Amino acid sequence: MEMLHLRYFVAVAEELNFSQAARKLHMAASPLSQRIKDLEHELGEQLFQRSTHRVELTPAGEALLPLARDVLDRVNAIPWKVREATPKRRSTLFIGMPAAVHPELRERVRVLEESCRDSFELKRWPGTSAGLVNAVNDGRLALTLARLPVTDPALDVLEVMSEKLGAVVPADRFAGRTSIGVGELADLSYVSSPADATPAYFEQIDVRLAAAGVKRRLRVNTTGYEGVTELISGGIAFTVSMLDPKSPMQHYRLENVSVLPFDDFDPELVTGLLWRKDRAEPGGDLEKLIEQTRNIFNKPLHS
Repeated sequence: MEMLHLRYFVAVAEELNFSQAARKLHMAASPLSQRIKDLEHELGEQLFQRSTHRVELTPAGEALLPLARDVLDRVNAIPWKVREATPKRRSTLFIGMPAAVHPELRERVRVLEESCRDSFELKRWPGTSAGLVNAVNDGRLALTLARLPVTDPALDVLEVMSEKLGAVVPADRFAGRTSIGVGELADLSYVSSPADATPAYFEQIDVRLAAAGVKRRLRVNTTGYEGVTELISGGIAFTVSMLDPKSPMQHYRLENVSVLPFDDFDPELVTGLLWRKDRAEPGGDLEKLIEQTRNIFNKPLHS
């Protein structure tokens, strides 16, 4: 049995969905399923009940889950506990930054960097929310901003900002409009960025759009948001993004693209600040940093 087997098992147990767990782990569902089967074979027990529509833990899986979490938590704590035992010095720590962080939130990160300068040099590290959360969990990052929801019992989550979302549409199709109904988008294709760069919350948005009659989908896998706006500018698609003109996402707008609020839907993208619980406990290497973090980010921002 290897540590990876336990990581894979915990991911599937938390998601109860092989596809979502594979996305969280940045791997394909097929090899993930095979690794779980390998673990089941080694233990001589079935860990999951699988059906076409559901994945459930068996009694053996329920028994293994707290044990696996405990093992992973202990292993993930090794780097910071070793650092804590070595002579003290001003160290460099990293904070994860997903794409398109609002400038007001970036300013609070800057204030945090200044406030901890005597003890830490806090540096920013880019990535997708899923990848950054994994990096916090395994100790590569001290903390991270991430798009919520994030469900991981090893992490503390502090909500720091909520941003209203609107429909990014071809401007000529909706000229003069100040808002839009979800059903009015049914003849356009909904287009999203690559799956590994799309926050999990957008899966809920996709369900809401489908219920309103938006059935056609386009997924851009070879380019970023620039490619999405090219399709919208061409008049064949729409997407959902931040409404606030100050959002960095507004910089990607091309000609014939406008952003309208929904008049029958109120989506909001929530950003959280996350860190490992054990590192913030008394005696943990991040105790003082997290105390400063809570003071600076004590009131969530809204846009």
